[in-house]
Amino acid sequence: MITTQAFPTIRAIQRDAWNECFPGALEDWDYYVAVENAAIDDFQWRYLAVYEGGTLAAVAVAFITHYRLDTTVSGAGKRVTERVARLWPGLLQLGLYALGSPVAERCDVGFANGVADAQRPLLLKHLLKVARRDADDFGIGLVAVKDAPSNDPYWAESCRAAGFQSMPSLPTGMLPLPYGSVDAYLGSLGKSTRKDLRRKLRAPGPRVEWRRNIDDVLPDVMRLYEATLTRSDLQFERLPAGYFTGILEQLQERAVCALYWVDEHLVAFNLILLDEHRLIDKFFGHDIAFSREYNLYFRSWLTNVDYCIQHNIAVYECGQAGYASKLRLGCQFQGNSLFFRHRNRWVNGVLTLVKMLFRPDRSDPAMAAAISET
Repeated sequence: MITTQAFPTIRAIQRDAWNECFPGALEDWDYYVAVENAAIDDFQWRYLAVYEGGTLAAVAVAFITHYRLDTTVSGAGKRVTERVARLWPGLLQLGLYALGSPVAERCDVGFANGVADAQRPLLLKHLLKVARRDADDFGIGLVAVKDAPSNDPYWAESCRAAGFQSMPSLPTGMLPLPYGSVDAYLGSLGKSTRKDLRRKLRAPGPRVEWRRNIDDVLPDVMRLYEATLTRSDLQFERLPAGYFTGILEQLQERAVCALYWVDEHLVAFNLILLDEHRLIDKFFGHDIAFSREYNLYFRSWLTNVDYCIQHNIAVYECGQAGYASKLRLGCQFQGNSLFFRHRNRWVNGVLTLVKMLFRPDRSDPAMAAAISET
């Protein structure tokens, strides 16, 4: 017999049982405890579980928020939608119940050991059903799956069967690093990029400090975070200080923050998750006044590449932004899809038209190139 349940906290599910469903995940039970503790504004967390005969068979993270329909729009399109939002506040915003997480790389479903591939479509069907039921209890019409891997056939089949629409979401940048040195990595890039990066490396750079505690510099870290957030078109959530300190405390050796100093000035920081297999760049914040002179973005990129090579880490996962630079820097891209359905047929029909305007590849040529690669 299959039963389902939605919980308001991940603590309702045993740590070992959750982590067994996501073997080797950096964004594991401890990560979501830290996220919960951070109390990110305008987000409510849900944890969906499917039980088979009383035994946990599948789990997924979900969240509730108010969603701006133009979240993935950038450039000129974003400027237009910002003007529309000022004229008609609330027009582009809907209550949203989504499987996935605003602070995770992708929407992954965890399956318990022993769950056969043939069982997965049925378990996904039950996850979508419990999400719809839970959303109804909160009075939310729009249910979505955020950033499901495009190469996962089970998500696509299950969402189509449940009547969900689909559209491309932001692809995830991945940089495989089968190189013995940074110089060998640079040799793999195009001639102009290689020449440009080597020139940047010859210039004086900031001092890099690796930290697992940033309490003493937290005000400066948050200043850099807020300044970077203000310049971003694509940021979905606003992270409080407790997110950064909580991740470092909860994940211990699996999280680190790289600090970039010019004399006594903190000019950039980079929150990172890592293990022996991959390094995940969670957030890079920097002071625009120092960025051009010290090439802070490219310095941090090459610092992370060098760290991976020195520690035999095979993959640098670099997130969902800055596609023009990442194309030049040799990244590969993993496709993601957004699936959605509104319970109101009229609103669902309107969203069919809206998605044609707000597809992420319509407003950013570099993003369109990254999506086409997947």
